[in-house]
Amino acid sequence: MQKRPNTRKFQGLPSKDQILEFIKNADGPAGKREISKHFRLKGQEKIALKARLKDMAEEGLIDGRKTAFHRMGGVPKVTVLRIVEIDEGEPVAVPESWQPDDGAAPPRLRVIERKKQAALRVGDRILARTEEAGKGFIAHPMKKLPNEEGAMLGVIEIDKGGQAWLAPVDKKIRTSTKVSDKGGAEAGQLVLAEPAGRGRNASAKVIEVLGDPLAPKSYSLIAIHKFGIPHTFPQDVLDEAELAAKLPLHEEKREDLRHLPIVAIDPADARDHDDAIWAEPDGKGGFKALVAIADVSYYVRPGSRLDREARKRGNSVYFPDRVVPMLPEVLSADVCSLREGEDRAAMACHFTINEKGQISNWRFTRAIVRIAETVAYEVAQQRIDEETAGDNLKNLWAAWKLLASARADRDPLDLDLPERRVVLNEAGQIEEIAVRERLDAHRVVEDFMISANVAAAKALESKVQPVVYRIHEPPSREKLIALREYFDAIGKNLALGQVITPGLFNRMLKDIADPSEKALIMEAVLRSQTQAYYGPQNAGHFGLALGSYAHFTSPIRRYADLLVHRALVDGFGLELPAPKGAIPDSSGLADRDRDDLSKITDVISVTERRAMEAERDTVDRYVAAWLSARVGEVFPTRITGVQSFGFFATIVGLGGDGLVPISTLGREYFRHDDAARALIGSDSGTKFAVGDTLDLRLGEANPLTGALKFELPDGDGGQKVQPRGDRPAPRKDRSFKNGPRKDKQGKHQVGPRGRPGNIRHQGRKKK
Repeated sequence: MQKRPNTRKFQGLPSKDQILEFIKNADGPAGKREISKHFRLKGQEKIALKARLKDMAEEGLIDGRKTAFHRMGGVPKVTVLRIVEIDEGEPVAVPESWQPDDGAAPPRLRVIERKKQAALRVGDRILARTEEAGKGFIAHPMKKLPNEEGAMLGVIEIDKGGQAWLAPVDKKIRTSTKVSDKGGAEAGQLVLAEPAGRGRNASAKVIEVLGDPLAPKSYSLIAIHKFGIPHTFPQDVLDEAELAAKLPLHEEKREDLRHLPIVAIDPADARDHDDAIWAEPDGKGGFKALVAIADVSYYVRPGSRLDREARKRGNSVYFPDRVVPMLPEVLSADVCSLREGEDRAAMACHFTINEKGQISNWRFTRAIVRIAETVAYEVAQQRIDEETAGDNLKNLWAAWKLLASARADRDPLDLDLPERRVVLNEAGQIEEIAVRERLDAHRVVEDFMISANVAAAKALESKVQPVVYRIHEPPSREKLIALREYFDAIGKNLALGQVITPGLFNRMLKDIADPSEKALIMEAVLRSQTQAYYGPQNAGHFGLALGSYAHFTSPIRRYADLLVHRALVDGFGLELPAPKGAIPDSSGLADRDRDDLSKITDVISVTERRAMEAERDTVDRYVAAWLSARVGEVFPTRITGVQSFGFFATIVGLGGDGLVPISTLGREYFRHDDAARALIGSDSGTKFAVGDTLDLRLGEANPLTGALKFELPDGDGGQKVQPRGDRPAPRKDRSFKNGPRKDKQGKHQVGPRGRPGNIRHQGRKKK
């Protein structure tokens, strides 16, 4: 028998605990009306109750409609969730507030991410709409909530009074957090922390000490933790990888290609080799060609522990100092890697290149190969340039010239986007940061890979098999309109009545001789492009000007390619079972993927974006570290973005985006022209626009956050522009203009009022 609610008098709005206690013990319905009556609420208190009940529903404390609430036993239709795990590439969340009567564990909800949203990471908070699915729940994110209470990464700093603070390593976060429990960490150490307390008592508790934030390999470690990238393999996965590595090659059931002089052309520092190529004249003006790819699907079977871990990761992540592989090293760097002179299992794509560079007659087999030579891009190019190359390379270059001719006819999008390369010495310290040189050798391999990817997509279509397409949709009308408005502002023309093709942009760029103007147009075209993704419904590849395209050539590092290999196994009858009881028999597509391919393609699209963000974030930190010894120097830069608070510029030939605050541009008012993407001085007419090149002095370089700050070399600096019109008042910067101060012992960096300031590392000596 239920207890009757206490009928004593209450004063003021009841607490959440009091409301929950009433709902728990109420005999009948416990709606807003009953709660108001029980607590004798009047006027404004009833309005405040409505807001409190709404908050409690979003927090997962109560569920129900306006007429009847109950203490949460299921999951509210709309609630706040926290991501606790990335399982097989899918985020898993639990209600942020969970207080069941029976002490049961919180429900775990599978989060369905939207294709174009930023990847969710462990610790992220979301407001989500939930629904029951079978015996469990799924969640659809409505918006991402501030992450102040999630896992935090930062550096321990101590103020004058001995209080510890957590200084963030994310340049988007400007404030430090009070530390209530250092967990043994010392000042200057990089730590992982979790929230402790709420409201005015909010603080951080250190849960893991990661070490010196400026030590070699720390920058990638920061990104790994910041983006929630799985970086250690469970022991059972490692054990299964060792077992899979011992599988027999089944030489008698594979096509024997060991007699062909197949060549692997890779970066000099490649960690794995999953592709190799071969070609020879066919006597008809074309070439017979072969692309051999590591037969990963033979070793990683659907439903295995290896497979579940690979799905969770989605792809390998490449940092300057390390790789976080999708597969354990015994497979990724050894058994699956196409090593020179060793027999290896491969998926072979045979095709013909005709005299016009068109590919046809493709077929796929499971083969055994023995790579004749592994050669670096630079070495292969040197041999071709110096005419010392053997027939193998000569044939590849001759076949490529036909492919290049067909590519030119296709006219794919041609944006010359430089790639930064971070060179480290044996101690992990920066030796050089430069733009990677683009060689014909790169183009040879790229065009062979594109040919094999096209063949894989079309072969699966012909076999009526599921296809994981690599999709790049044309620019949206909204982006094209914005691009046209920008072109109008700079005196260029873009007619939207015509069919928009990659060639249209190429011709626009080809006609521009001035490098600065060309860079400006290229930036604008790049921003108009949609983001590529994986999906089972073909929408073509706009950038490559291809109707059907799939990723087939990198199954060691991309789960999408592994799925394509499995579909080829099914379509071409290439099954090779494993010994009984070792690992699952089938190496084809799993039923769950065949029935709902979009589920996993959505996930791996998200993990790909996560990897790209983490890699870019890490390179930014390396660039900032490289530049920290050059603070005060003047560099040639190009403006990459303009906002009402200033403009962003990157160092030409090096990269590294930095802010030039509007407050440092002088005394006059600068108007932000959004259409022209420019800041324009009201008195002088001085204009800072996207694409402009100018010399800027490096004012600050922060290796921990990757943030740079520039200033005009001949400006008076520091002069505040009075806020006017649509410009918000300048933010107060708690950092110091000349870098952080130190305490009396000269050990700890502190900020205003004894709190830590942002670490600037000005004038650090290059090691």
